[in-house]
Amino acid sequence: GGGVGSAHLVLSHPQSLINSNHLVEKLLNEQINLSAAKRKFADSLNEFKFRCIGDAETDDEICIAKSLQEFATVLRNLEDERMRMIENASEVLITPLEKFRKEQIGAAKDAKKKYDKETEKYCGVLEKHLNLSSKKKESQLQEADSQVDLVRQHFYEVSLEYVFKVQEVQERKMFEFVEPLLAFLQGLFTFYHHGYELAKDFSDFKTELTISIQNTRNRFEGTRSEVEALMKKMKENPHEHKNISPYTMEGYLYVQEKRHFGTSWVKHYCTYQRESKRITMVPFDQKSGGKGGEDEAVTLKSCTRRKTDTIEKRFCFDVEAVDRPGVITMQALSEEDRRLWMEAMDGREPVSSDLGAQTAQLDSIGFSIIKKCIHAVETRGINEQGLYRIVGVNSRVQKLLSILMDPKTATETDTEICAEWEIKTITSALKTYLRMLPGPLMMYQFQRSFIKAAKLENQESRVSEIHSLVHRLPEKNRQMLHLLMNHLAKVADNHKQNLMTVANLGVVFGPTLLRPQEETVAAIMDIKFQNIVIEILIENHEKIFNTVPEAPASNSQLLLSRKKSTESKPPSCSERPLTLFHTAQPNEKQENRNSIINSSLESVVSSNANSFLNSNSAPQPSLNSSDLELEVIKPNRPNSLAASLGKAKHEAESSVPLAEMFHPSQEPGWLEGTLNGKTGLIPENYVEFL
Repeated sequence: GGGVGSAHLVLSHPQSLINSNHLVEKLLNEQINLSAAKRKFADSLNEFKFRCIGDAETDDEICIAKSLQEFATVLRNLEDERMRMIENASEVLITPLEKFRKEQIGAAKDAKKKYDKETEKYCGVLEKHLNLSSKKKESQLQEADSQVDLVRQHFYEVSLEYVFKVQEVQERKMFEFVEPLLAFLQGLFTFYHHGYELAKDFSDFKTELTISIQNTRNRFEGTRSEVEALMKKMKENPHEHKNISPYTMEGYLYVQEKRHFGTSWVKHYCTYQRESKRITMVPFDQKSGGKGGEDEAVTLKSCTRRKTDTIEKRFCFDVEAVDRPGVITMQALSEEDRRLWMEAMDGREPVSSDLGAQTAQLDSIGFSIIKKCIHAVETRGINEQGLYRIVGVNSRVQKLLSILMDPKTATETDTEICAEWEIKTITSALKTYLRMLPGPLMMYQFQRSFIKAAKLENQESRVSEIHSLVHRLPEKNRQMLHLLMNHLAKVADNHKQNLMTVANLGVVFGPTLLRPQEETVAAIMDIKFQNIVIEILIENHEKIFNTVPEAPASNSQLLLSRKKSTESKPPSCSERPLTLFHTAQPNEKQENRNSIINSSLESVVSSNANSFLNSNSAPQPSLNSSDLELEVIKPNRPNSLAASLGKAKHEAESSVPLAEMFHPSQEPGWLEGTLNGKTGLIPENYVEFL
């Protein structure tokens, strides 16, 4: 009876077993749905693309942009492992439990049915036997007792079989139910361990990404004021706005077309490339907002401003083409627009610049001022927090500069800046003086080259290209830049105290040393790359300034020649007219000189200069033989160097020994040379490096 009672208790558990099985199946289904959702999320991350405003990205921006793909890869990897866990769970848990339930518990249920049937039969026989009358014959009673004993024996056997089966189920449950659960949990642990290993593998990229995010945030916050200032200037001067474009100039022009019964002005969208001298004209239909005809492309020969009294329209200019007869008359949208087109096409619309008001120069006074400021900062303010970032009071800065720039005291190198001047005033004075120079220290003409170098794919090529560009700067510019970078490297070495890292110094000095000539939308995009150039200069200052570039431009010999117009054009009138100006003679000159001028030199240079001036219709300067006699200082080197003049128009040829090199001038496209102790400019395209 006790065994049977226990059997009934055991058989009450299959329902809980079935419930557990169903819950596991539900859990796995939920895991499958979760995995599908995470995979969709990973796919969306992988397809997400950051839009780059500008033509290049910094290393930090590239790292951030690819981070979403890295996230997607991690999520997919994790979900692959989850699916392996789910598939394994089906094999090691669901199938064994289902088999156990069907085979073992099913057999126990069948045994219970048989037991219940025999119990009912036995109870019926027993009840009938007990109701027999004692008055029955003894033989009948003995037969009834025998029959009851047989039924009881059979019932006993069925009961034993039932109890045995239930006991078997109970024993089997210990391992056939728990063991699959253990295997399932092991798979679950494997899944979580895989996630842990993924996290460890992701750790390096996580660190790099965290640094890139912080750098990008700092760069954004540091350059935001510069961007806002540029935006404000562009709002105040919208006519100076230019789009980022591969063309030298582009925009709408009205082109005069001659008809049988008069003329008409047709709106065109025109582009011009200075390198190829190609003008493209696309007719524009204002109503449809699209092309109104076939494109036409011509090669520019000349561009001339049209006088107002010669045509009824305003803002006109004439264009002559090499591959098209006649003159093309075009009308710009405004006087300013015409000036820009004329300047782009090297027309006769001059752009003058007056630097007379500028007093800051890269002379002995300038170097003295910068050295005094640097000495004051390094001796008593190198650890001041926010060095160069925190600005001084403007009135105090101007007063300090006026004292430093006073010719009476500026040349006194042993004079230090008094301790009464605050460090922030001194640092602001240094930055202000650099901004007062006629052009940025790293020069307008090299600004785009430095920016392109910062956009190169790897750090090594960036450093190499910037190294080469620095050695193309004029000597004084390079010396001043070297002085400044050495100082900023010392400032960065103390960043734990002054909080001015290399990146922070790049933000401060980028717009000062490498500002663009025109404040355009492109300038906003390039601010971060200006900062990167300064960072590279600071971090690699010893290599850049103390070693020669790997492949420097060969300037051991010069060829002075007049190049054909198809090979190279002279500097445009917007850069500088051909003229000679005289500066003070140097105090010291080397005694060894070569007299290198003759009459053929005079004729060649005069003819070249005059032809250039005539082509641009600019006033011709007064040139005489005394101005053209050239005598150049020999360098202290054993090798003799030479340059020769190219052919003149009438095959007049002369070969003339010259110095090792001309000195680069501050004027874009011009070299500085010495003639009879007087200094003047020579167009850069007249000189060929051998």
